[in-house]
Amino acid sequence: MVSVLGPIASGGEPLPLYSFRVPAGFPSPAADHMEQQISLDELFDIRAPHMYLVRIDGDSMQGAGIFDGDLVVVDRSIEARHGHIVIAAVNAEPVCKRLQKIGQQVALLSENRRYAPRYILEGDELLIWGVVTFSVRSHDPCA
Repeated sequence: MVSVLGPIASGGEPLPLYSFRVPAGFPSPAADHMEQQISLDELFDIRAPHMYLVRIDGDSMQGAGIFDGDLVVVDRSIEARHGHIVIAAVNAEPVCKRLQKIGQQVALLSENRRYAPRYILEGDELLIWGVVTFSVRSHDPCA
């Protein structure tokens, strides 16, 4: 299940980008290492109105690093191919799954063994709403 949050507005505030990787151990002074300013629009290659955000509901894509409550950035301008993670509607029900195309057979795969593949059968309506390009997760325990 997914919740479409709407289109992304372009022109955000640039943020500092530092030239070093931060170890997950002892802190390092950062002020001397600021390399440039970067905007999240540039980082996520946002080109509104082709891009929109979706909040993920459920654990079926956790093997791909997409967890319950995560935001994903979706690009409608990319043609969905085999192996892409997509936002799709199967018989008007929105889902986030990995697209599998083998010959004429199309399936939507979960990245969690608890969920079976969803094969697209004759009579099913499949609409691809876009390709997932990034996921964003909050690490704030109070959020």
